[in-house]
Amino acid sequence: MTKIKLEEAFASFLTYIESEKQYSEYTVANYREDLKEFKIFLTKESITSLKEINYPTIRNYLMYLYKKKYAKKTISRYISTLRSCFKYLTEEGMIQDNPTLLISNPKLDKTLPHYLNELEIEQLLDVEKEQTPLSIRNETIMEFLYSTGVRVSELVAVKVNDLNQSEKKLIVLGKGNKERVVLYGSRLAELIDWYLKDARPSLLHHKNSPYLFLNKNGGQLTTAGIRDILKREVKKSGLKQKITPHTLRHTYATHLLNGGADLKSVQELLGHENLSTTQIYTHVSNERLRSVYLKAHPRSREKK
Repeated sequence: MTKIKLEEAFASFLTYIESEKQYSEYTVANYREDLKEFKIFLTKESITSLKEINYPTIRNYLMYLYKKKYAKKTISRYISTLRSCFKYLTEEGMIQDNPTLLISNPKLDKTLPHYLNELEIEQLLDVEKEQTPLSIRNETIMEFLYSTGVRVSELVAVKVNDLNQSEKKLIVLGKGNKERVVLYGSRLAELIDWYLKDARPSLLHHKNSPYLFLNKNGGQLTTAGIRDILKREVKKSGLKQKITPHTLRHTYATHLLNGGADLKSVQELLGHENLSTTQIYTHVSNERLRSVYLKAHPRSREKK
């Protein structure tokens, strides 16, 4: 294949995950960036066709990533992207053999998810705000992320008709196009009512949109827009740590478990396919329990 056909093969994969797999805009953008790094490597190696890519090529790419001192997590993501891409190319008959089959992801260091404690989440959510449509929208978004634990890609896709305000629940379209029911409490219910009554009509500018959260021009908010809103709210709160929408998802899960929720219920609320993905939050809870024990129990303290 020529170089342009190699480009077309990667473009075909990106179209597939966007159109058929219905991955979020943010996820597709990440896949595109990952493939861009691989194409830079292929150019350095003077590789211009798919048929030239084999197992040694992927091994050399792995070494190339290590030499660039990428974090193990980043390298693992790059390799996972290639694995998905070449699986697709093999299934579509663009190549005969998948060069990534024998490649293993680097073993990741175990890290606990970063989350906010209850005082920190109060400091973030209770910042004094103006009574403008944008301010009401932002306050509702912040509470929405913490009260529901939804992914940012799920949040921007929520439509007004997905809400059941009387029962305080909504339908969320998650990964793999799977629907799940998400519950929320009275505080978010009050903010949603306020937003729908006093803010959203102003943001619409007499247009029509099915989406719950709108930008200032009446269009659908993007994931980048949500991140910008959060960044500004964090700055106003005075908190110094890095906080992302996923931090609030981690906080949601951790606070549920600390409050006595069972792991299976948290799994369903988060939309995790495997319980093992949710189990990392039990480590967070256990670390908190350990800290409480070491501070409180007389026999846990070292003798002086």
